[in-house]
Amino acid sequence: MRLNVTVNGEPKQADDVWEGESLLYVLRERLGLPGSKNACEQGECGSCTVYLDGVPVCSCLVAAGQAEGHDVRTVEGLADGDTLDPVQQSFVDAGAVQCGFCTPGLVVAAHDLLHRVPDPSDEEIREALAGNLCRCTGYEKILDAVRNAAATS
Repeated sequence: MRLNVTVNGEPKQADDVWEGESLLYVLRERLGLPGSKNACEQGECGSCTVYLDGVPVCSCLVAAGQAEGHDVRTVEGLADGDTLDPVQQSFVDAGAVQCGFCTPGLVVAAHDLLHRVPDPSDEEIREALAGNLCRCTGYEKILDAVRNAAATS
């Protein structure tokens, strides 16, 4: 099938897509957007989180056919050209990016949280990020990054 989807504000097409192929695969391999990471392919780690019609989803669990005609925003789409989104910049500034594998999903989850709750409590931050696994940082730098992004937004 031909997949027609809006990605980061731009109409995109991908040909010869199997309907059951994951949105994650289409984004990374067919559309050249490697930001979302392929870690577990089971929706357990959050590394592949993107917005689908404004709602954060694990793109490894979304069949490409389900995205037909919809709007997808990836971690790449959060930046404004060369200017990082405040959440992205806060992750860099706080050193919350270590190996970088979980970072895209955490950034999207934090971005979503801060749009819903501009000044979240630590409990709200922890709950919002609960679906994202990090094996490097111990989470404290990640929490610092979200707190800093909230303070600067």
